[in-house]
Amino acid sequence: MLTPQRKKKILELLAAQGQVLSKQLSETFAVSEDTVRRDLRELAAEGLLQRVHGGALPASAAIATFAERKNLSLDIKQRLARKAAELILPGQVVLIDGGTTTGELVKCLPLDLHITVVTHSPGIALGLIDHPHIDVVLIGGRLYKHSIVTVGAATLEGLAKIHADVCFLGVTGVHAEAGLTTGDFEESCIKRALAGRAAETIVMASPEKLNTASPWAIGDISLVNTLVVAKETEEQVLPPFAERGVGVVTG
Repeated sequence: MLTPQRKKKILELLAAQGQVLSKQLSETFAVSEDTVRRDLRELAAEGLLQRVHGGALPASAAIATFAERKNLSLDIKQRLARKAAELILPGQVVLIDGGTTTGELVKCLPLDLHITVVTHSPGIALGLIDHPHIDVVLIGGRLYKHSIVTVGAATLEGLAKIHADVCFLGVTGVHAEAGLTTGDFEESCIKRALAGRAAETIVMASPEKLNTASPWAIGDISLVNTLVVAKETEEQVLPPFAERGVGVVTG
């Protein structure tokens, strides 16, 4: 089998199975694991998959620019945001990560809701200026323009003082085994800190994020208490999350 044919088959297996293992591919194609690793490396360089230890996972489509991501699965993001907004209780301290889905979340918050929002996203903060009963605490730091959030030592220091009731965490990849991932190293550190400062962490996962991975690990799937997913999510996708103690809510 020629290399282009082998790569095409790898992508087909990845789409069908949700993951591929280097050892199994080596046996399937009767080639060395070095050859398989080279194929995976080249496919990863084209953005067609995400290499992980022992094989590969589908690459998340959610690492495009903020403007591109804003309209990706917009209808589903709006539905997830409405469902997630129902999980917020009056009087809570709520950590809200930056992102296009969390941007939809703040649009769904009732004007009579009394909460405190802590965020490192200028966009999230600005989205709440017309909510008279929501106090907003904006965490500073260096502005990471790709995601329009602050990152760095100052951001971590500001978060260290917070004890929140709930955190709405933005991620680009959600996988039962590979955990939560994102496309930038500094962002992964901030997101890990966000989850660590809340009693409960909620992730809104549109279809392009489920069972995919990005280069930088935020943490194990156990960081998540509740996963909010689209009602049309395929049934076989969800049991691995439930088996790991993650609550699943559909919207």
